Amino acid sequence: MSVRILGLVGSLRAGSTNRQLAEAAVKHAPEGAEVVLFEGLADVPFYNEDIDVEGSLPASVVALREAADSADALLLFSPEYNGTIPAVLKNAIDWLSRPYGAGALTDKPLAVVGTAYGQFGGVWAQDEARKAAGIAGAKVLDVKLAIPGSLVRFAETHPSDDAEVAGQLAEVIGLIHGEATSVAA
Repeated sequence: MSVRILGLVGSLRAGSTNRQLAEAAVKHAPEGAEVVLFEGLADVPFYNEDIDVEGSLPASVVALREAADSADALLLFSPEYNGTIPAVLKNAIDWLSRPYGAGALTDKPLAVVGTAYGQFGGVWAQDEARKAAGIAGAKVLDVKLAIPGSLVRFAETHPSDDAEVAGQLAEVIGLIHGEATSVAA
C-alpha cells in the first residue's frame, strides 16, 4: 500500500536545518511511502475560535486541513525555540485539532523528528510536539530522532547527503508506513 505522509516544518527560515531534514525525508522515503511537505505554515493565522467558522475559514487554514485530511500520516520536523516547540508548529496542531474529536489529526499516525544546535538535538521541543499532537487526537508513534549540533553537522553537508541521517529518516518513515498501513487495514 502506498502511504502519503504530510511533512510540517516548524521553522520558517529559508536556510533552516529542519527544512533541510524535511527535504532529506522527501528524498529518502522508502518505496511505498511518499513524504509531501506543506508549504504555507507562515500564512496560517494564529488559532482563534472566532474565525474557525465553516464557510469563512482563511484559505491557508482550508489548505492545511485539506492537506492533512488527504494524508495517511504526518511527520513533524521540530527545531527547539527556548526549550520548547516553535509557535508555527503548535499553531498548526491547534488548527488540525478542530473540530474537537474529528480534526484532521484524529487517529492518524504521527511522528516528530528534528535537529537543533544544542547537544540534545531538540528533545524538549519534540516531546512537547508529541504531547500536543497526542492531546489533539493523533496516534503518536514512539519514534525518536533528535540530531544535535545541527549548525556544525550540516554546515557543509546537506542532511540528505549524510548517510547516517538518511538511514535514520528512512527507518522512521518505514515505521510510519507500517503504522499507517495497519490503521488502513
